[in-house]
Amino acid sequence: MKRLFQRFALIVSLFSAIDTSLADTHRGYEPKMLETGKFLFQENCATCHGMTAEGTVKNWHKKNETGKYPPPPLNGTAHAWHHSFKALSHTIRNGTQSIGGSMPSWKGKISDEEIGAIIIWLTSLWPDEIYASWLERNEQ
Repeated sequence: MKRLFQRFALIVSLFSAIDTSLADTHRGYEPKMLETGKFLFQENCATCHGMTAEGTVKNWHKKNETGKYPPPPLNGTAHAWHHSFKALSHTIRNGTQSIGGSMPSWKGKISDEEIGAIIIWLTSLWPDEIYASWLERNEQ
């Protein structure tokens, strides 16, 4: 898990400005990275998860008429923060259709760096307590 967190830190550093003075930015994220993540999310994910990751259905935690769970909100009000950076990356990259879910694979359509930017933007939406718990899970 330490290696996973180091990989997460590497992705963050890839998107960091050459001027590493990021103390005034949200959680140390480079504003351009957040803009990129938001743009990519809204272009590729918002149809199912909502423009601000708020979700598009009220009962996302209950199976729908097809027997599948609807796309959850990703803004910190659902369970995304329970999943590590690696797990979130894997889900975006590979989708969930192979395990009975509805999410398509984005492999070959969105790069790993772009997936990282999307996750960084999502985590920027989370309340501080949720974000802190997620970071702790990533460190373990």
